[in-house]
Amino acid sequence: MQRIKKVCVYCASSDQIDEKYFKATEDLAKALVKNNTTVVYGGGARGLMGRLADTVIKENGRIIGIMPHFMKEVEFHHKDVNEFIFTADMHERKKQFMVGVDALITLPGGCGTLEELMEAITLKRLGIFTKPILILNTDGYYDDLLKMLDKSIEKGFLGEKHREIWTIFEDPCKVLEVIHNSPVWSKDAINFAQVSSSNNLNKM
Repeated sequence: MQRIKKVCVYCASSDQIDEKYFKATEDLAKALVKNNTTVVYGGGARGLMGRLADTVIKENGRIIGIMPHFMKEVEFHHKDVNEFIFTADMHERKKQFMVGVDALITLPGGCGTLEELMEAITLKRLGIFTKPILILNTDGYYDDLLKMLDKSIEKGFLGEKHREIWTIFEDPCKVLEVIHNSPVWSKDAINFAQVSSSNNLNKM
């Protein structure tokens, strides 16, 4: 089984959230470090971003922060991460998140996290990004979003095959297992990105 060398984790910077989200983040970080997986994240020192970085560092893992220059004072970049990349803007930041990673993992978060997740889903639908996209649904946080995605498929805005773009899981300790078991995705996905009656969505 191929080792997962590097993953990107999308998560929040808010401190005003329940402890259960912090605990899930810690468990995820420990599982990744145990596998010697490098973690890429948004670079913040607060909220789930801060807990993710603190845990990886405490467990002697490797973490890379990526943040636009203008956000240093907004999210208070974490000064103890192993490596920091400062980008010109948010668009470049999101591009850097995907460079050389084996998977994207989305933890509970606000509008920024949701925006990153939806862009990743869109890029995978087009075959531009092909790695696993995981959604950690801690305590049902993403239930409403998942219902919306189901509705998009039901109403014909997405195809049934597009369900394989994302993988939902609830136990952060099983993150590596979930990555390995995620459906294989191909760059040929561009061929069925457009939903129409002529599409054969059972083919890759």
